[in-house]
Amino acid sequence: MGWYEERLPETKEAYVKLRETIYKDGALDVKTKEIISIVAGSLLRCESCIKIHSERAKEHGATGDEIAEAISVAMFVGAGSQLHWTKLYDEIIK
Repeated sequence: MGWYEERLPETKEAYVKLRETIYKDGALDVKTKEIISIVAGSLLRCESCIKIHSERAKEHGATGDEIAEAISVAMFVGAGSQLHWTKLYDEIIK
């Protein structure tokens, strides 16, 4: 993100501050937040997101099995979203 830091330093700083306010223990612990981020990264097809949040989740105690289950949840939600996102399917399949 060199261009980001170079051209938009205030925006980059705000982004870092946002991360700091979110990724701390609260109603959800950091491990859970990182696992949620793995699911979101999977659904958004962001490989670097998945890599970064998997590493951070493991640093906070997540296991490979927990990460695998989280990815399976993303797979399920992704599949279900294709079944229900439009009524057009009913029209075109007739």
